Amino acid sequence: MSMVMNQRVKVEKTLTINKPVEELYRFWRNFDNLPRFIKHLKELRVYDEKRSHWISKGFLNESVEWDVVITEDRENELIAWTSVEGAAIETSGRVHFKPAPGDRGTEVKTIREFTPPGGAIGAALAKPVADIAKLFGEDPELQIKEDLRGFKMLMEAGEIATTEGQPRG
Repeated sequence: MSMVMNQRVKVEKTLTINKPVEELYRFWRNFDNLPRFIKHLKELRVYDEKRSHWISKGFLNESVEWDVVITEDRENELIAWTSVEGAAIETSGRVHFKPAPGDRGTEVKTIREFTPPGGAIGAALAKPVADIAKLFGEDPELQIKEDLRGFKMLMEAGEIATTEGQPRG
């Protein structure tokens, strides 16, 4: 069981966004913008250039909080971050920005890794990693795909199209 509990989940997705590298990098690098398109993030507090505090919607609408530090920052190319030691969630992420071929905007590749939380919740569940990952709200593959699509809509159209609150026809 402990083998399953300590298994890291890695998810990566790439999407082409019809905006210049500089604009996308600058928007993402301002971490205050992340809750605008990362659905499970309820709030994010930036402490300084490298450190921030993330508050996520977790299992059964419980909040999960942790501190993040930027580990690498290459302007218009890469932003990498990781949770601080001892954080409630062991997580890290990277986002790469690369000009798309044929002057078609920017390829944005995002990679997220995390170790599902152990302890009492983990022991009680003792399920496959993908199921435990759903503690964060949904399937991590789907989540990262939706976050990237939200980023694309926000950057290209200025808003994220949603069907929430609309009558079903």
